Amino acid sequence: MKIGVIGLGLIGGSIFKELSLNVEYELVGISRTLKAKNVYTDYNNLKDCDLVFVCTPINATLEILDALNDLLPETTIVTDVCSLKNFVSNKEYKYNFIPSHPMAGTEKSGWENSFVGLFKGAKWAITPIGGNITPAQDALEKIIKELGAEPVVTSPEEHDRAVALISHFPLVVAQALCENIKDNKLAQLLVSTGFKDTTRLALSNIEMATDMVDFNRKNIVEALKLFEKNINEILNDDYKLKATELKDFRANLYN
Repeated sequence: MKIGVIGLGLIGGSIFKELSLNVEYELVGISRTLKAKNVYTDYNNLKDCDLVFVCTPINATLEILDALNDLLPETTIVTDVCSLKNFVSNKEYKYNFIPSHPMAGTEKSGWENSFVGLFKGAKWAITPIGGNITPAQDALEKIIKELGAEPVVTSPEEHDRAVALISHFPLVVAQALCENIKDNKLAQLLVSTGFKDTTRLALSNIEMATDMVDFNRKNIVEALKLFEKNINEILNDDYKLKATELKDFRANLYN
């Protein structure tokens, strides 16, 4: 099986490194800057691939999907890994396009920070066009499982609402928390591990963060409204009882 990976940053690089360990796969990487074995700049090297991962920034993905439409045969499976799915799901392509999104990453970026094992134990959302299971989707799920992740099938709309709650809005909250203490020198002096852990997402790749906010602003605003409602309820209810309930919920969330 020949597998192509376009964009060899944190996600694409980790896919490339992991699948390169399997001798049954021939890996081809596409990068504008990286100089490495089996990595090229010309998309023509993808012509005979069975599967292609598009791992570029959100703002470049549609252009690349269009470019591949004139290059790849109908039998090739193509998936993107954008953290938003609705915007890539409104167009048909000649190849087998199956939008997806690995729920894995760090606040770092680039090939130098990619590593084998990034996807181990992670969920990997799949939003098939039309919602129908196909042999192509089965093949993609097989590769996702080999990467160590668990496929979760959903719709593009539900996906984008969910990631606003658990990823995009928390990113904005982390940035707002940093903004809160910019003018408070004592707070900056006393800052410790709790603040450090809570604001980790403020270190995220700026291009990625900007794309998230630009492309999913409506859902982020809805998440903000829900957040405000829940803060008011927590403060106005029996705080100790609510805090205990939420502590138990958080303790069980990752079990």
